[in-house]
Amino acid sequence: MENVILIVHLILALCLIGIVLLQRSEGGGLGMSGGGVMTGRAAATAMGKLTWMLAIGFIVTSMTLTILAAAKTDGASVVDRIPGATAPAEPTEPAAPQTPAGGADLLPPAPAGDEPLVPRAAE
Repeated sequence: MENVILIVHLILALCLIGIVLLQRSEGGGLGMSGGGVMTGRAAATAMGKLTWMLAIGFIVTSMTLTILAAAKTDGASVVDRIPGATAPAEPTEPAAPQTPAGGADLLPPAPAGDEPLVPRAAE
């Protein structure tokens, strides 16, 4: 069933490309030259009607293929289907910062209260 809809979808896509390329250009993108897409008057030509029918068929087959593909999924991630792929490790708590050998005399003391944040002069 899905293969048949896919083949129809591809045929519609090719026909839609062909019919759009066969239409004459009216110039001025999006109907800026007067009539066209932006006006209330619909296209009455056979080519315009055929384009609309092919576009509607293309959208319907696209939605159908999307629904069929979504129904076939089992809710698993795509990464789970790759052989040899491992799940990321559980996050752990960061380790406490370690002081270098020699103690805390290498680190300046933290300012307390209203003490200004200026570097201390070497003693």
